[in-house]
Amino acid sequence: MAVSILNMNRAVMILLALALAGCAASPPKQQHDLCAVFDQHPDWYDYAQASEDKWGVPAHILMAFVRHESSYRHDAKPPFEWFLFIPLGRASSAEGYAQIQDPAWKDYRKETGGLFKSRSDMEDALDFVGWYNHKSSRLLGISKWDPKNLYLAYHEGHGGYRRGTWRGKRWLLRVAERVDHTARQYGAQLRRCEERFQCRRWYQVGPLCR
Repeated sequence: MAVSILNMNRAVMILLALALAGCAASPPKQQHDLCAVFDQHPDWYDYAQASEDKWGVPAHILMAFVRHESSYRHDAKPPFEWFLFIPLGRASSAEGYAQIQDPAWKDYRKETGGLFKSRSDMEDALDFVGWYNHKSSRLLGISKWDPKNLYLAYHEGHGGYRRGTWRGKRWLLRVAERVDHTARQYGAQLRRCEERFQCRRWYQVGPLCR
């Protein structure tokens, strides 16, 4: 009986993995243009807008985070580190679209629930980024419209940001500047094309057109 249950659990895990793989979206071809990103994956607009509505962090900032964290790859992970020919493992437990590490993911799931949430699912990744940046704003006083400092807190953690661990990391400051630049570009682009994503369904008219 125990063997049968074990085999059944394995089968369920395999089916879940196959389902997730089948639902994985290919990375956008024009990642520098948010309108093109949403043209290729219009559901991502819905997910980003839902996260913005819930947590108050603008959709274009959320998408800039994902672009620079994973280049929109659902299975992104840090590379293996090696010593000569000996693999030492990955630099961190970061995983998925938003490169979410295990402790932060555990806290997020504890606070928001959701047994079947996945870091490889764009909807869940964008909700996480919104949640984390909301906490950064509340705990650290960072504006939700400040991509650079939100990203520094995202990378260093709330305690690290408060201690200023990012100040001596020139490479991280350069990345944060790029995130800031991308977010501002994305914001300008989205203002030009957002209406077509708001109103693309037959029932989205009048107050429902958003």
